[in-house]
Amino acid sequence: MAPALDRAGYWGPPTSTLDWCEENYAVTWLVAEFWNTVSNLIMIIPPIFGALQSIKDGLEKRYVAAYIALTVVGMGSWCFHMTLKYEMQLLDELPMIYSCCIFVYCMFECFKTKSSVNYHLLFILVLFSLIVTTVYLKVKEPVFHQVMYGMLVFTLILRSVYIVTWNFRKKMPPILGVTTQFHAWWHILTGLGSYLHILFSLYTRTLYLRYRPKVKFFFGIWPVIMFEPLRKH
Repeated sequence: MAPALDRAGYWGPPTSTLDWCEENYAVTWLVAEFWNTVSNLIMIIPPIFGALQSIKDGLEKRYVAAYIALTVVGMGSWCFHMTLKYEMQLLDELPMIYSCCIFVYCMFECFKTKSSVNYHLLFILVLFSLIVTTVYLKVKEPVFHQVMYGMLVFTLILRSVYIVTWNFRKKMPPILGVTTQFHAWWHILTGLGSYLHILFSLYTRTLYLRYRPKVKFFFGIWPVIMFEPLRKH
């Protein structure tokens, strides 16, 4: 529930099924939830550079898709919190399902031969996305979306724990950033977590392909993966 002191704004009364606990139009009459909106920049800008770097390095298209999908989620969430309109809510929530399916595919394909395609897993994930989309458009129940998204995240966590436990010891990079808005903090943590997940999946994949990946930090803060391709003899 939004605070009772919400003000009128450019986008009119909310039509979304959710209205988060930030006073509406408190900062500017053009943006309904200002902090919940601008905090999405962490899910928009870094993945764009990640996608460009992946293309430059000639990496598998699944990682380009993962970065782009995260950017789409950030842009959809920006539109949703800026307007609090139901159509923009769908632009936020449905891409969350689609992007997480891409993340799942990347994690489960880390140890396959280069340029391999797992059509069975692709079919399952596409079918899952279609079912969730169809049901959610009909029932319009946020809890259903949250449960389905939670299932995907739980799958990612299990797979990640499996890989870390049996194959790697990975140091977690420092988490940076402070915000006074709880939902904005959720954006920062989920954006950072999703970005780090892509890096972890990419690191696992390129290590398996003998690309000798290295984790480096821009300005000593932001993690990126650089690597040298396997030399041909």
